[in-house]
Amino acid sequence: MKMDVIGFGALNVDKLYRVKRIAGAGEESFITCYGETPGGSAANTIVGLARLGIKVGYIGKLANDREGEIQLKSLREEKIDITNVIISEKGKSGTVMGFVDEHGERALYVNPGVNDTIKFNEIDEAYIKNTKFLHFTSFVGKKPFNVQKKIIKTLSEVKLSFDPGELYMRKGFTSLKPIIKKSYVLFPNERELKMLTGKDFEMGAKFLLKNGAQLVAVKLGKKGCYVTDGKEKYLIDAYNVKVVDTTGAGDAYCAGFLYGQVMGKDLYTCGKLGNFIASCKIQKKGSREGLPTRSALRET
Repeated sequence: MKMDVIGFGALNVDKLYRVKRIAGAGEESFITCYGETPGGSAANTIVGLARLGIKVGYIGKLANDREGEIQLKSLREEKIDITNVIISEKGKSGTVMGFVDEHGERALYVNPGVNDTIKFNEIDEAYIKNTKFLHFTSFVGKKPFNVQKKIIKTLSEVKLSFDPGELYMRKGFTSLKPIIKKSYVLFPNERELKMLTGKDFEMGAKFLLKNGAQLVAVKLGKKGCYVTDGKEKYLIDAYNVKVVDTTGAGDAYCAGFLYGQVMGKDLYTCGKLGNFIASCKIQKKGSREGLPTRSALRET
């Protein structure tokens, strides 16, 4: 069966602490509650797409441990194809320690575990090519990043979507250029785009288009998003909702935008769908709790 979207990124269990405020260096705060949920940027996006009725699969690596079982159980329950999720008998699954304040803002610390041990020869090349979109997100280590760069050399018909995140943006443009050049759609947020290009979101998006990307969707948080293909460009307002937790908001946006792409929607509608799915997510705690089903799209 051909997939609509396959995700490839780190699989982490999020250990989230609600705090009065996020403490800076030398400061103190206090924890009000604690929760644990399966996460990982690409995985969150794939879960979002699965709930919207899109055929999805995943490539990633877990250890044979409690956290690995939490992830596998969640992916199975969401009806995501996990035939290419690798289980390592050694090491530990990835985890993220996160702190979320009263306004939904967050600070995250990643312990990558076996995510950073994935090898190119562990991945089924035929599986990667049997999809409309392949969605990349970041890893901490160099090994899986190099695997991603190898994979893009094998792609021809598959459209690559790329949500680099701050970890990858820190690598700089030269390191990311091979993936940017192959990207059909790029999903930076405003801060990341500034970090990579030194430009505002409009000029930064123009720079990415000039260097190979066909579509750029810049996530602007409470300002919404900016989407462009070089010919069309739209600044689309965010939905006005109560913010509970921004964890996974960018991943949710990608799910909405990619849903629009798979369904053949125009650029403006894809951006609006991204904003809508993100607005649903930020009203709930955790990275996946608020992700809606397709029936909720009547509200857009």
